[in-house]
Amino acid sequence: MPRKNCLLLRGKPLIAYSIEAGRQSQYVDEVLVSTDDNEIAVIAEAYGANVPFLRPPALATDEATTVDVICHAIRHYQDEMQKVFDYVMVLQPTSPLRTAEHVDAALELLIAKQADAVISVCEAEHSPLWANVLPDGGSMQSFLREEIKGKRSQDLPVHYRLNGAIYICDVKRFLQKRDLFLADNIFAYQMEQARSVDIDTTLDLKLCEILLESS
Repeated sequence: MPRKNCLLLRGKPLIAYSIEAGRQSQYVDEVLVSTDDNEIAVIAEAYGANVPFLRPPALATDEATTVDVICHAIRHYQDEMQKVFDYVMVLQPTSPLRTAEHVDAALELLIAKQADAVISVCEAEHSPLWANVLPDGGSMQSFLREEIKGKRSQDLPVHYRLNGAIYICDVKRFLQKRDLFLADNIFAYQMEQARSVDIDTTLDLKLCEILLESS
């Protein structure tokens, strides 16, 4: 989906939903959009986000990582703007059904747990125990583990998956580890599946339209 962050979802650019979720939070101090795209920068500022820089070309390639982009933003705030924050939160623009209420609840969980990181998850739509890789030739000889054969889905343990909506991390630990997924003192913020759509395809976009219309 080319330029999907600018695509309209119920008359509003996709990225606007994440900006509004951050701006409407009662705890978030500043909402930044990191982009190398002038059109996205204009849209972001129109919806109240800060765009104090355009991302340098080295961070606008397919090889650039989310970690690199976050580090650049933190360093810019610290070095160029003399602003230091305790926590960094990533709100991916492809998660438009995540709201300010989710953001606040995740931050409240972070404080309650005295955590260094919180990442949002939702219940997996299908148990990963029913899934496996296929070898060349497509043999299913060892596809399922023996201990789950014949079991009903409801008899299997509940699994959760990352939903991509919220990542929160202590800034100092993030810069030390260069990872949002810390090895310790990290907790899951559970969201409902209906709020966990991550837009990758046109079908995902249409599903979000339906869910927004019915909410």
